[in-house]
Amino acid sequence: MKQSFYKRIGESVYRETLPNGLQVCVVPKPGYAKKYAFFATRYGGMDTRFCLNGKWLDTPAGIAHYLEHKMFDTKEGNALQELAKNGAEPNAFTSNAMTGYYFDSTDHFEENLEILLSFVSIPYFTEESVAKEQGIIGQEIRMIEDNPDWQIYTRMLECLYSSSPARTSIAGTVESISHITAETLYDCHKAFYTPSNMILTVVGDVDPVHVVDLARRILPREGGPVIPRDYGEEPETVAQAETSRTMEVSCPQFLAGFKCRPAGDGEDYMRLAVIGDIACDILLGDSSPLYLRLYDQGLINTSFGGSFEMMPGIAYLYAGGDSKDARTVAAEIQKEADRLVREGIDEAFYQQVTRAAFGSNLRGLNSFENIAVSLTEGYFHGYDPFRFPEVFDSITKEDVTAFLRDNIRAERMVLSEIVPPQA
Repeated sequence: MKQSFYKRIGESVYRETLPNGLQVCVVPKPGYAKKYAFFATRYGGMDTRFCLNGKWLDTPAGIAHYLEHKMFDTKEGNALQELAKNGAEPNAFTSNAMTGYYFDSTDHFEENLEILLSFVSIPYFTEESVAKEQGIIGQEIRMIEDNPDWQIYTRMLECLYSSSPARTSIAGTVESISHITAETLYDCHKAFYTPSNMILTVVGDVDPVHVVDLARRILPREGGPVIPRDYGEEPETVAQAETSRTMEVSCPQFLAGFKCRPAGDGEDYMRLAVIGDIACDILLGDSSPLYLRLYDQGLINTSFGGSFEMMPGIAYLYAGGDSKDARTVAAEIQKEADRLVREGIDEAFYQQVTRAAFGSNLRGLNSFENIAVSLTEGYFHGYDPFRFPEVFDSITKEDVTAFLRDNIRAERMVLSEIVPPQA
């Protein structure tokens, strides 16, 4: 195994790529009782159109999430129950670009890891169980669709993008999941749940060699082909400028979204993520001049906040919360970005925000889950997340200013609102 030691953060990572293409990462934590395992595939809610055996396939929205639900089924029963019997705390999630299965435990770690690798790599579905799950997931979807926060966010993405599958909820719709069959699930598992499309990350007081040997023994010997995906071609312009919906809310809510230029894979991906986060905090953070001014004017309250997000082929910055005058707040966000570009970012404030962002990355190393997910995302996008100190060193105030100038523009902005019924 190859060992990498990161002097500036005091962490080591052992890495090995198995003959079947699986990447194994182990982060030793000597003396810790808890051990954490994360087994993930580069397959998420956006991967609905892909090429398999030379043929382009379109699959129902929500199928990656549906498959995650069904993967715990085994011929013997349910893998969740088996892991729980051994004192493990297992779970799973599906994001836009990955599906991850994980557990933490203090005892029986190798036995639990064997269970994890086995049920994720060996699917077991029946038409009856798939049909039953449609009702369960359908009920979840209906509950989500009644949530104002979900509605305002999803409708913002629909305004920002004209063809990206980010427009569609990870869970899909009641109609889309009605087309999912056991055969469809098996096909998607065969395409994406292959060792060469996956990574196993373990954090804790474990022997890296034992982890690699167990993965080599349990998992298939063949890795599987590279699966091309189609995320659509997005123009620079937004799909539509605004959207509004009436729902039973006590106060009007809004999100203002900005369509940002995405980065390709590699270190540029991590660099843009850091620049976007710093720009977001400088523009919208609760110690920013804009936040303080809007709060003093009564245009926002403590619900106001923002974030920068990246998904395959897209990136966007958004901000929102409760406000009785969303249009004015959105316009003020744009004006503040223009001012920062024109007058420059205050040096002391820039240093304050950058130090806070760096500290947040350092604190993330205290979480086994955060370490595992970060290494997984880095592997899937071709960068090393433990090199974040060097990335921070490379970023300048001019980089952040350029981000604001290029992306926080009126023609790149959309407004999504949820308003209460008129009395």
